[in-house]
Amino acid sequence: MTFAELLEQVGSMGRFQIIHVTLLVLPILLMASHNILQNFTAATPGHHCHIAIVANYTCDDNFTDVLYCQELLRISIPVDGNQQPEKCLRFISAQWQLLDPNATTTNGTEMDTESCMDGWIYDKSVFTSTIITEWDLVCGSRTLKQMAQSIYMAGVLVGAIVFGSLSDKFGRKSLLIWSCLQMAITGSCAAFSSNFTMYCVFRFLTGMALSGINLNCASLSVEWTPTKLRAAVGMVIGYSYSIGQFILAGLAYVIPDWRWLQLAVSVPYFIFFFYGWWFTESARWLATAGKLNQALKEMQKVARINGRKEEGDKLSIEDLRASLQKEMSSAKSTHTAADLVRTQSVRRISCCLCFVWFSTSFAYYGLAMDLQNFGVSIYLIQVVYGAVDIPAKLIGFFMISFIGRRVTQASALILAGLAILANIFVPQDLQTLRTLLAVFGKGCLAASFNCAFLYTGELYPTVIRQTGMGFVNTLARVGGIVAPLVQMTSEHLPSLPLIIYGAAPIVSGITTCFLPETRNMPLPDTIEDKPGKLYTPPLASLVDNTSPLASTLRVKKKAL
Repeated sequence: MTFAELLEQVGSMGRFQIIHVTLLVLPILLMASHNILQNFTAATPGHHCHIAIVANYTCDDNFTDVLYCQELLRISIPVDGNQQPEKCLRFISAQWQLLDPNATTTNGTEMDTESCMDGWIYDKSVFTSTIITEWDLVCGSRTLKQMAQSIYMAGVLVGAIVFGSLSDKFGRKSLLIWSCLQMAITGSCAAFSSNFTMYCVFRFLTGMALSGINLNCASLSVEWTPTKLRAAVGMVIGYSYSIGQFILAGLAYVIPDWRWLQLAVSVPYFIFFFYGWWFTESARWLATAGKLNQALKEMQKVARINGRKEEGDKLSIEDLRASLQKEMSSAKSTHTAADLVRTQSVRRISCCLCFVWFSTSFAYYGLAMDLQNFGVSIYLIQVVYGAVDIPAKLIGFFMISFIGRRVTQASALILAGLAILANIFVPQDLQTLRTLLAVFGKGCLAASFNCAFLYTGELYPTVIRQTGMGFVNTLARVGGIVAPLVQMTSEHLPSLPLIIYGAAPIVSGITTCFLPETRNMPLPDTIEDKPGKLYTPPLASLVDNTSPLASTLRVKKKAL
């Protein structure tokens, strides 16, 4: 009896599995909130230098004399090429002549100016407070915004490495509980940070916790789900992340202060921590850890919840040992990361998948973290960005099922890259068209992510499948780290970030063409098996060793 058959015996997709998956999905709903939280907590509002040339300067959001403020701004702050107040310069002395209606508008280069010596005035009509306004991360310090996001993504990468190995050693349940507690504490502490350095440290730890939640929620969901329903559960998990983007937009709209918003997406993890003790540890992991008695108790617990108590009582240690023999033996395998490049076939797969995962994550977060540049409501664009994932993933699912993995992966990446590059040639005043192209590109990248998860699992052999998945996920995290830093290149050429974000997925889409197709093909089990092709074992292994044919083969082999 296989483990899948044991799951059927104790209730298949019964009450336990439904409750289990539901409770595991809830932490994932807020994962998107943390990944792209800085779209709101680190939003850069309109700003200009603090005006110090007039005593008792009081032009703020509550000041009623608008005309007075406009005139004061005109004589105090130079304008840029777009006739907007300079963000980082002010006049050394008041330019009273500019109040003359017939005066020619001039920029700061023709008059004596200086940098913002006394701080900045921020437009608080949309965001009452962000980390930008809190610590003046503008002008000379503006690159620190991207640095903060990269530090967070570095935490996600480190967490994937650390919690991935620890969950194999200590179990999925215990690491999930710990990750929820770490997320709750460090996320809340970030909201009370007194300086930028402290904020980055807590965000790094939050990123680590997010990886632990992601990995262990997925493992517990899949390992207690019958084989035939794993794809459906995977889709539920994927869509929960998309719904989380809607939740973030709503919370950010209601809570414009960054500290309260940071708290709002962190405190719920205390709830997840407390009910996490109810979760049932993976019987598969317990078997690989040699804890068959505890695995039996967990299976019987599942049977009771599913109303199959009698079937659960019939289970024995011998049944579990027989059904989980494959998992127990695989835990003793000696395969390492070096096997990812040992043969030409696996080496080609690893190389191509590196491009796919890096560029998908790189371009995805490049678009997802640049909402303010579209000239429309940041809340609206966040909702649209989340909404496009739903049809994109559904279309990708049908393409994967009926057309094939390779075509779906390549077309999703190439179309995403072309959509990003097209925005280079669209004028800034056509904001609707620019937004549509960006949304289309983001949807293609969401479909690429979904396809990559399935395609990677089918390309790597069973003996190194988890090692391969961990390796390519690491490349995806590196892409997420690099993506915010590319925004800094816009200081040299405004369109350079779009060129880089667009070129990467196109190159990866072309690289995908060198991968084999795996649709309707058996999964490879050993490194010698070639994915995408039916593996035919040697003739001698197909016959009984005691048969006349086997004896003849042995005689001929000995003669040779």
